[in-house]
Amino acid sequence: MGRAVTRTRTNGARLTLLGTFELERDGARVRLPMSAQRLVAFVALQEHPVLRAYAAGSLWPDTAEERAHANLRSALWRLHRCGHRLIDSSGDRLRIDASVRVDFRETEALARRALVGDAVELELSALAGDLLPDWYEEWVLLERERFRALRLRALDALCERLILAGRLDDALDAGHAAVAGEPLRESAHRALVRVHLAEGNTGEAIRQYRLFRRLLLEHLGLEPSGRMEELMSSIATMDTAR
Repeated sequence: MGRAVTRTRTNGARLTLLGTFELERDGARVRLPMSAQRLVAFVALQEHPVLRAYAAGSLWPDTAEERAHANLRSALWRLHRCGHRLIDSSGDRLRIDASVRVDFRETEALARRALVGDAVELELSALAGDLLPDWYEEWVLLERERFRALRLRALDALCERLILAGRLDDALDAGHAAVAGEPLRESAHRALVRVHLAEGNTGEAIRQYRLFRRLLLEHLGLEPSGRMEELMSSIATMDTAR
C-alpha cells in the first residue's frame, strides 16, 4: 500500500500583521502553532529573502546556534505540516510565498506613495493600527517603531491632501488618527487646527491648540513651535480683517 501524499495548497492566502496576527484562506481562518506564527511573521516583515542562519539567530537569540537551527527546522516542519504554502524554504534562504498577501506590506507601500504625493486611497483603520502590538521581541519592536513613524507621517500627508480636496470630514478623521497615534506630535495637531479653520470652526481650532499646548507643557515642559504659533496668529489676523 503506497504512502499517503500531503498536498500543499497553493491558492492565495491573506496574512494580517496590523493589530493582530491572523491568517485567512478562502475566507476561513487558519490556525498556526505559535512557533510557526513567529516564523511567518518574521519572514513576512523582511524586504528581501533572509538566510536561514539569520532567521534562526533572530528568532532564538538566547539559544546556542545548533539549537536555534533545530528550532527553525522544527518550526518549518510544523508550518509545512499544516498543508499551506506560506514560506518558500528552498535553498539557504527563506522568503514569503508569492501567493501570500501581507497587509503590512500593502499598507507600507501605499503609505510611502502617499508621502511622495501619489493619489492613493488609504484605509485609516490600517494606518491606525500598530504592528503586532502584543508581541515584544526585539525584531518586532524595531519594525513596529519604524512603521509607526511611517504611518504617522502618512496620516499627516493624507490629512493635508484631504483639506486641499475639500474632504474635511475625512481630513478630520485622518488628523484624529494621527493624534491618537502620538498625542505629542505637533504636526498632527497643526493639521487638525487647519481642518477646523477650513470648516470655519475657529473655536474648535483654538481648543485644539490649547489642548496640545497643555499636553506639551505637562509632559515635556515645552511650548509649541513657531510654526504652530504662526498658524494661531492667523486667527487673530482673520478676526481683525472682519
